[in-house]
Amino acid sequence: MNNRDKEKTPGRLDRVVAEAQRDRLRREQDYRARALKLYPWICGRCGREFSRANLSELTVHHRDHDHDHNPLDGSNWELLCVYCHDNEHQRREEALARGGGGDAADRASTATHNPFASLQGLLGKKDSES
Repeated sequence: MNNRDKEKTPGRLDRVVAEAQRDRLRREQDYRARALKLYPWICGRCGREFSRANLSELTVHHRDHDHDHNPLDGSNWELLCVYCHDNEHQRREEALARGGGGDAADRASTATHNPFASLQGLLGKKDSES
């Protein structure tokens, strides 16, 4: 087999890669279709509503970031607009860079401001002054 024949015939690795890409696309279409049937066409973060005209801007986000974890009940999915989906992944990358896990528990534990911290004390003083 000369070089020209090798260029025309994809190698084993090329076939494996192409098959993996087809399988991934098939899986994505499958869980996307199921998610769109299960959930209202509204972004789970910003509340933006979608119609058939702009449905391509609504994505399926995997809550645990594992694209192979697709339970039939949709418990690992949430619908996010492309902007919120990008933001969610950016936040995860930043949390991982800081050494956190990047999930909701890590985000919740990073908040330090409590606007109502002194409320009980203020309420107690007002009651005792009356």
